[in-house]
Amino acid sequence: MSGLDLMELKIKDIILDSKPKKGKIRAVFSDERAIAESCDESRELYNQSRYGTMMDSGKLQLSLLEALYLLEKKKIEIRASRNKTLDFESFLKKATKIEPNFWIRYCVFKDMRNRGYIIKTALKFGADFRVYDRGIKPGEEHARWIIYPVHEGATLTWYEFAAKNRVAHSTKKRLMMGIVDDEGDVTYYEIKWLKP
Repeated sequence: MSGLDLMELKIKDIILDSKPKKGKIRAVFSDERAIAESCDESRELYNQSRYGTMMDSGKLQLSLLEALYLLEKKKIEIRASRNKTLDFESFLKKATKIEPNFWIRYCVFKDMRNRGYIIKTALKFGADFRVYDRGIKPGEEHARWIIYPVHEGATLTWYEFAAKNRVAHSTKKRLMMGIVDDEGDVTYYEIKWLKP
């Protein structure tokens, strides 16, 4: 390799190194949510993957589940009161105080996101989550499933089970149960109405 070639390589390295690297999005823990700063990265996160809800101010409001997932993926940095940075464990502890069933719900949320699905809350449907097919964003089409996360040791009465099935049927969605074991692994069961 000639001296000129080496100089060109060094210049290319300097140019590549001088490009700004995407930093973590800064967010603040606020009651039952995290509020991410108004920045291009926040907007990109919302536009590409539909995390959170874009506020009028340009800030991104994230659910606790979304915030913990993005924290685990090292996409955001979350600060609590007194400007203290929260790590995964301290955030999980705060979220579990707010919502005792948080870990079970988080296991299902994380698993579905890792599989490439967009998963959002479904409180207005009387369920925990609504899930969109891969490549579909909320607003483009309706969700395909509603999911109820359940620990493998939990019990449901027939009445509770029938009520969940009725909710899915009345909202024209498929019912899925996300069964979480003690290791945090999730097994899904899709339940359908059958007419004899």
